[in-house]
Amino acid sequence: MITKARLIYTFLFLITIGIGLISREIATIPLWIGDALWAVMIFWLMALLFPSFQVIRLMLVSLAICYLIEISQLYQAEWINELRRTLPGRLILGQGFLWSDLWAYTIGVFTAGGIQKKILSKMTY
Repeated sequence: MITKARLIYTFLFLITIGIGLISREIATIPLWIGDALWAVMIFWLMALLFPSFQVIRLMLVSLAICYLIEISQLYQAEWINELRRTLPGRLILGQGFLWSDLWAYTIGVFTAGGIQKKILSKMTY
C-alpha cells in the first residue's frame, strides 16, 4: 500500500537527516560518510515522492540529482555563493566540487537501493 510506504520513507528520510547531521559533529567520522548519507536521504525522498517507481529508477533519479547538485558547485556566481553561505544552502547545495563526493553519493544510493530491494520492498507492498 502506497500510504504505508510513504510513512516508512518519511521516517527513513527524517532519521537519515538526523544521522547525517550528527555525523558532521563527530570528528572521527570521515566526511564522505555524511555525503553518502546525503545521497541516502535523496533516495528516501524520491521513494517518498514516487513510491511506485522501481528501485533502479529511484537510484538513477537520485544519482542524477546528487551529481547535478555537485556539478552545480562549479558555478560560482555571487548570488548562489551567498545562498551557499546560509545553513540550508550549505546543507542542500554544498560548498565546493569534489570528485570524491560523486563516489560517496554512488555508495549512498547503492546502499539505499539495496536496502529498498532486499528489505523494504517486502514491507511496503
